[in-house]
Amino acid sequence: MHIQEELSQRHVLSLTVSNEAGILARIAGLFTARGYNIDSLTVADITQDHGVSRITIVTNGPPKVIDQIMAQLDRLVSVHKVTDLTEAGPFVERELALVKVAGVGEDRIEALRLADVFRAKVVDTTIESFIFEITGTTDKVDNFVGLMRQIGLVEVGRTGVVGLIRGTEAI
Repeated sequence: MHIQEELSQRHVLSLTVSNEAGILARIAGLFTARGYNIDSLTVADITQDHGVSRITIVTNGPPKVIDQIMAQLDRLVSVHKVTDLTEAGPFVERELALVKVAGVGEDRIEALRLADVFRAKVVDTTIESFIFEITGTTDKVDNFVGLMRQIGLVEVGRTGVVGLIRGTEAI
């Protein structure tokens, strides 16, 4: 008998939740208690009265596991809506990173050249270092960081992924 293993896929989940104490801990606890991994997590207030927040979670798993995660999230009282952006149709996702690079001479010139290619902005500079701001897909940020590692990467700070469905409809 041949057992076919389901392929793990990357999914971007968008949740709207009541902005109340402990909701983030309950959501993260749901993932950890079941052995699911969170690759990226972002949270932002999305209403004028500060009553609702959007949580964007990037995770991996086969379709059955993702469906189970979504069903469990949907059962939490404070969760208003759960959307798998990956399955909902075309969507835009972005991540922001601050990338500190040290270098002098040719390394400095190469860091600036690569930043220009990747459309990264210099947000701070000293005689021996730069801090670049880069925005784009996770792959774009990963590639930029990988190239900067060869030049003199010092440290990286990343926001995590945020995403919205394309078009006029709200999530």
